[in-house]
Amino acid sequence: MYGPQKSDSPVVAMKPANKHKHPQAGLGAESVEPRGGAKGNASQSRTRRTQSRESVFQRLDRVRQAARQRKKERLTALMHLVDVELLRQSYFWLQKNAAAGVDGVTWHQYGEELEARLADLHGRIHRNAYRATPSRRQYIPKSDGRMRPLGIAALEDKIVQRALVEVLNTVYENDFLGFSYGFRPKRNQHQALDAVVMGITRTNVSWIVDADIRSFFDTVSHEWLIKFVEHRIGDPRIIRLIGKWLKAGTMEDGLLAASEEGTPQGAVISPLLANIYLHYVFDLWAHQWRRRHAQGNVVIVRYADDIVVGMDKESDAKRFVKALKARLEQFSLALHPEKTRVLEFGRFAAENRARRGQGKPQTFDFLGFTHISGHDRRGKFLLRRITRRDRMVATLKRIKEALRRRWHQAIPEQGRWLRRVVQGYMAYHAVPGNYQSMAAFRGHVTDLWRRALKRRGQRDKTTWQRAYKLAAEWLPRARILHPWPNQRFDATHPRQEPGAGILHAGICAGGAR
Repeated sequence: MYGPQKSDSPVVAMKPANKHKHPQAGLGAESVEPRGGAKGNASQSRTRRTQSRESVFQRLDRVRQAARQRKKERLTALMHLVDVELLRQSYFWLQKNAAAGVDGVTWHQYGEELEARLADLHGRIHRNAYRATPSRRQYIPKSDGRMRPLGIAALEDKIVQRALVEVLNTVYENDFLGFSYGFRPKRNQHQALDAVVMGITRTNVSWIVDADIRSFFDTVSHEWLIKFVEHRIGDPRIIRLIGKWLKAGTMEDGLLAASEEGTPQGAVISPLLANIYLHYVFDLWAHQWRRRHAQGNVVIVRYADDIVVGMDKESDAKRFVKALKARLEQFSLALHPEKTRVLEFGRFAAENRARRGQGKPQTFDFLGFTHISGHDRRGKFLLRRITRRDRMVATLKRIKEALRRRWHQAIPEQGRWLRRVVQGYMAYHAVPGNYQSMAAFRGHVTDLWRRALKRRGQRDKTTWQRAYKLAAEWLPRARILHPWPNQRFDATHPRQEPGAGILHAGICAGGAR
């Protein structure tokens, strides 16, 4: 028999005896060995692994609940949430190998005296001594050959911006509409792509409005943006912080350029500010337009400044574009005249255009894929998605240039690098119906590798047979990695979005709130 014993060891849980005090048992219950206590942190709370995790996320959850309950009120006390604990979390959320800003401080360098630096940063923020640093201008090539300007913020600016994004997300995630997918928690590009497919295939959509806002991030009005933020945020300290980042300017070749409009692409807070701006300029307006003016079904999907609107009436599509143009002009924005189109698309597009002698339906691009009105083996409508040709060509050019810099590396080293590149490419583009494009991409990479190896020396004998062998050893094979859109959409979005008083007016995650 094991009885209670006096000991300095932690208290252990006692497993009940078998048949303990059974009314019909004539014998005493059989005693069992006590269950040993867990080692380590057994005495700690299950919900509190660290002090910061408990305090930060519980306080943010209270703000989230208050924002959900008081949607028409301004929240006036938020800055106190940006404390040392949240700044520490924000530091670890940042990318470790990201490029440094104009101060030249990297993630690892800042972490050498992390606690002292965070305490100093926290003090400067709350006594209004924090100053935003100009962003470092850098350019990256676009698929059309032009250069996209990026603004790389200093590390301290990234930390504060990341902390503020965490606070503001608790407010705005209750306000943003369901068809907005860009740069939001628990949402990604493939969910937006699935929404487009399901909206077109499950509703009567015969026309697509492919809208493109010209130079959106460079033309955002600071004045309007601050007004939009003030609709929900009444804490003047947060408004002041956002104003500092907007006016910080950019540094290029040692010259400081002031910022009178726009938000720097690459800044941590820019995606959230863009969503806030378009929430008031486009989302709320578009939702009201389809409720009041649309005569048929309307499907809306927006990912940042990429907008796709599906309609079943051509008259609705044309009136929508005209109204959208006027709406954007009120807020210092404009539609790109060459990239904004109204095109016939959907399950009836091929038949209608063939009857009119107009050829195949047009295609449209969205988030790196070309969308095509096709059909399956049984002749039923099937929305096909293939990788945009210009995006693939641009990626192959970058691989070719990178291989030229790696000519003299060992083949295993080149192979490991190419494996990561191809895996990353396929992780995004390997959607159902895009197998041929994936196989073609892998074949082009194999050819580029073969050519790079042959140029390493005049006597190099890299044949196609050896190139295929190297590709089989190092390059992932082309295969579909993503499920069909209906499977993933139905699993993540269990209900349709209400809209315009018309049944199935839109299909979006979470619905329009």
